[in-house]
Amino acid sequence: MHASEMAEEFPVVGVDSDALEAVRLLAERRLPGIVVTDASGCPCSILPASQVVRFLVPRYVQDDPSLAGVLSESMADRVADKLAGKTVKALLPEERTELPTVNADDTIVEVAAVMARLRCPLAAVVADRDLVGVITASRLLELALAPR
Repeated sequence: MHASEMAEEFPVVGVDSDALEAVRLLAERRLPGIVVTDASGCPCSILPASQVVRFLVPRYVQDDPSLAGVLSESMADRVADKLAGKTVKALLPEERTELPTVNADDTIVEVAAVMARLRCPLAAVVADRDLVGVITASRLLELALAPR
């Protein structure tokens, strides 16, 4: 089976899209991440939901999780405030990481290898720089476990 056959339609957002709307999309559809495209519509990054959580938790709490106990639950109520006026670009990691892309004719093992190496819950399937679709880790597992 090739990546183009495994790929599913998946929402994408532009790098300059509203961050709050992108996070709502992640939350409402319970997505593991979302493909981010540049101005020309080409995939340029993946925004994992875990990265959004990282953006929302203050650095000092990330460095010392025991401090999380002293924060009130009202911090969770201010998520929208923290995202207001920001673009998706602000949510992306500062360190540019390799984009998890696979070619349309890659096999299930090749797709799995990319996901495993990059520790990413999804991979963008491209053909001639155009986004064909997305393969999530759960879709990959579903196909790997399907009886032949």
